[in-house]
Amino acid sequence: MIQYTRHLVFTLICSITIVYAAIAQDPYENIIQINGVTMTADSLRAVPNVVVMVKNKNRGVESSEKGVFSIVVYKGDTLQFSEIGFRLKEYVVPKDIKGHYFSMIQLMVQDTFYLPETIIKPLPSREQFDYAFKHWNIPDDKYEIARRNTNALMLRALAYSLPRDGRENQAAYQQIQSQNAVYYGQQKPTNLFNPIAWAEFFEAWKRGDFRKKNKF
Repeated sequence: MIQYTRHLVFTLICSITIVYAAIAQDPYENIIQINGVTMTADSLRAVPNVVVMVKNKNRGVESSEKGVFSIVVYKGDTLQFSEIGFRLKEYVVPKDIKGHYFSMIQLMVQDTFYLPETIIKPLPSREQFDYAFKHWNIPDDKYEIARRNTNALMLRALAYSLPRDGRENQAAYQQIQSQNAVYYGQQKPTNLFNPIAWAEFFEAWKRGDFRKKNKF
């Protein structure tokens, strides 16, 4: 019994020692340092100022003027290489890599950006500037277009000229049905001898409500 107990205690101590050693050495075993250079894929020229980031860890470095960089990462991390004018590249550090130091060459592929052409010409005299300021037709920007489209008169004209949608037609039809239901079985009143109705008619005539409207 005593021998069995000693064997059990010895096994327990060995297990704890192994687990403790594994925990203590695991962070250092997974850390590696990568020294590399970023170059163009077609001409093998150095690409400076490339941002090398560890994905999802908000940590990284920037390559030098000669494209050289050095970064410390964990095994299994993903490196992202980004630079203006080049396509985004990613590199996954192998988890089974041996040692703590690793060198690499990252090739960057150029990307094409099409930008609108801008021509800037100086105005040689003040008279030409005054003439351009008065007579040149400069197209409106987005703010001016939005301001013009939301003008009260423009919205009123659109509301008056645009056809009704399904919801508005349904509401108008239901209103007519409700008015007809009020006088169901009897004669509807007429405004032929109503002075107020005649006054409203003359006012509408003066405003031009009965004129033929131009279609937009």
